[in-house]
Amino acid sequence: MPSVYIETFGCQMNEADSRYIARRAESAGYAVAEAPEEADVVVLNTCTVRDNAERRAYGRMNQFKSLKDADPGVRLVVTGCLAEQDRDRMQRLAPHVDAVFGTRELGLLGDRLAEWEPVYREAAQARAPALEPRDDMQRFARGGAADGAPGAFAHVRAFVNVQRGCSYYCTFCIVPHVRGRFDHRPKAEIVDEVRGRVAGGAREVMLVGQTVNAWRDPADGSDFGDLCREIGRLEGLERLTFISPHPKDFTEKMLDDLAAVAALNPRIHLPLQSASDRVLRRMNRKYTLAQFDAVVRGIRARLPDCAITTDLIVGFPGESEEDFEATLAYVESGCFANAFTFVYSIRRGTPAARWEQVPKDVAAARFDRLLDAQNRVTRAYHDRKLGRVVRALVVGDSKKDASRVAAKATDNVTVIAPKPADFAAADGAAHRYADLPWLDVRIERAHVWGCTGTVVGAAARYDGDATAVPGPVIDLTATDVQSVAR
Repeated sequence: MPSVYIETFGCQMNEADSRYIARRAESAGYAVAEAPEEADVVVLNTCTVRDNAERRAYGRMNQFKSLKDADPGVRLVVTGCLAEQDRDRMQRLAPHVDAVFGTRELGLLGDRLAEWEPVYREAAQARAPALEPRDDMQRFARGGAADGAPGAFAHVRAFVNVQRGCSYYCTFCIVPHVRGRFDHRPKAEIVDEVRGRVAGGAREVMLVGQTVNAWRDPADGSDFGDLCREIGRLEGLERLTFISPHPKDFTEKMLDDLAAVAALNPRIHLPLQSASDRVLRRMNRKYTLAQFDAVVRGIRARLPDCAITTDLIVGFPGESEEDFEATLAYVESGCFANAFTFVYSIRRGTPAARWEQVPKDVAAARFDRLLDAQNRVTRAYHDRKLGRVVRALVVGDSKKDASRVAAKATDNVTVIAPKPADFAAADGAAHRYADLPWLDVRIERAHVWGCTGTVVGAAARYDGDATAVPGPVIDLTATDVQSVAR
């Protein structure tokens, strides 16, 4: 059976696109591989929002050249925002790439996979079975993480696109140039997809759009609040969340709609970028700090337990010390449970790329100060979970320690705990926790990045009763016996 490997850089929109590619590949007869050296087609879904993501994508393309050197029949395919922006340039910088598909060509990519499948199927049938497993050192050296692979918990979360593109043209942002202007999916189509994903076992549905709350139904003009209300009424839906909204598109009516959705997760991501009105004007963000703060107060009034997270940019062209101090003061007020904070990154083709830049050392120093301030606020937010039992949706193995399980609380806080003794699935058997994906974790330590604790129960549904679970297995060969005795 031919196989495809998919690796993703960037935002939840790209993650949703990668899952779409995986579904198209599976319907065409491919298996989704967990490592690039196992695949006939390697798909790299790229991002160009920041320079670092662009450089990583080109580096990854060059790493994958060794796959084609070893087997010229392997196809390397690049898609995503960088593919849209650098279609011609990419062929010069990475001539070994076989095909490039822009952000509006995912359907065409699926068609090509279907066209290639018979050739790869015949080749797979003609190949002699491998006498030895693949070289693990080669896999280790290449690294990377597969997307769309049929893991035990892949079904419990669903990303559903409601909209593509953006029409707001922030002066720092490349998205409208590489994804185009707003293109809203019809409400009926979105609701049908959510209904199908819930029927397939999804416990949490994330609605995804570049400016998700600007969505409008092309037929009847329904807004995002109307959409969330309708989805919230679907039978079997457990949790609903969305990303990323724009502050200017939240209305009083929309906030009322969201507050009426019982399944809504208690977390809203609200990108601020800067707390200086002067910088916000230069960014073309279309709101002032006072207008942003009014949205925050509107959320607090209706959803008092809701965590608000944000995006922040420091060192934007023209940012003065006074501008930065305004952002620092707003962060120190404790508004945000967490923040994704970045030093401004020049994006080719955007207005801000042509403006006088803040010196790198000044931007870096501001970044450190802002990060320290937000880290203190975030740590205090996580400290409030100490001693509580938090219900969190399983993700899978912890990336840093396979003996631990990772999960996400409904406010998007990462929770890590030792695996219960019965966590491992028997060979060939369905994973027990695929049917009990909600973990009750007693929080014992708080960190800036999240919380750690002990799994004390597991439930099939978010609002269901938990089943007791066995404690973790203690490896005495790696543990101080005296500390265990204590």
